[in-house]
Amino acid sequence: MPIAREPLLNPVPIAELRPTQMTVGMREVRAKQKEWKQRDPKGGAAFLGKHMIPVVLGPNKRHYVTDHHHLARALHEEGVSSVLVTIVIDLSLLEKDAFWFFLDNRALMHPFDAEGKRRDYSDIPKRIEELVDDPYRSLAGELRLAGGYSKDTTPFSEFLWADFLRRRIRAKDIAKDFDKALKEAIDLAKSKDAVYLPGWCGPDRGTKD
Repeated sequence: MPIAREPLLNPVPIAELRPTQMTVGMREVRAKQKEWKQRDPKGGAAFLGKHMIPVVLGPNKRHYVTDHHHLARALHEEGVSSVLVTIVIDLSLLEKDAFWFFLDNRALMHPFDAEGKRRDYSDIPKRIEELVDDPYRSLAGELRLAGGYSKDTTPFSEFLWADFLRRRIRAKDIAKDFDKALKEAIDLAKSKDAVYLPGWCGPDRGTKD
């Protein structure tokens, strides 16, 4: 089934958007909130016009977000009521189980909780405001901004990095000193242990450590 994006010019209330993942990095959400607050009303309107939220149209014509969960959450926190969406694919004729199975097998969802454990489809929040913080997703986001890895088209690439960091840095260390944890993450990102991850920017594979 081909994927074609069709802009839906009518605004969709953020309260009606359905997530396809369970967590976000709240540091990234807060950063996007800060950026939004710095925009004047005209600039904000222009921004929303250029940053439509990609969605899959699911059962009962509900809009399931496939990307930009952090932006949607930030806008919600800032009191923005509606956003423009782009329909990635219309699956509204599918039954619920078939719908989730399709999303799962097309890498259009990420059913993993804040501990990195896979959960049932039914555990995915039904509202953007119900997404919970995963400190490792926050760390992975900051790691990319710090040049630890490059932006990549691999679906949910930040979560792959978050899982990598989750196995090597203690959660209490992130909570105690985020900047120190970020420095550790940068060193880990340059190591050969991370060579399999999308956007890896470590030393050339032919060199010796």
